Amino acid sequence: MTTHPKPAPEALIFEIAAKHFFIETLETRSSDSLDFHDVAVWAIRAALEAAYEAGRVAGAKAMLAATTHR
Repeated sequence: MTTHPKPAPEALIFEIAAKHFFIETLETRSSDSLDFHDVAVWAIRAALEAAYEAGRVAGAKAMLAATTHR
């Protein structure tokens, strides 16, 4: 049986983006000044590390749940 991973919750994605990039929304606003941002490489790294950690924690929880429900 093949299962497809669920998409990341929107709230978590926005939380990471807001914390590391200081943006108000992830919605397209059809304006270059609103849709494109200058971002420092260390902010990109920190956001990627936060996303990786969130995925690692979610995976660990899923593995724990799978092993306890057998």
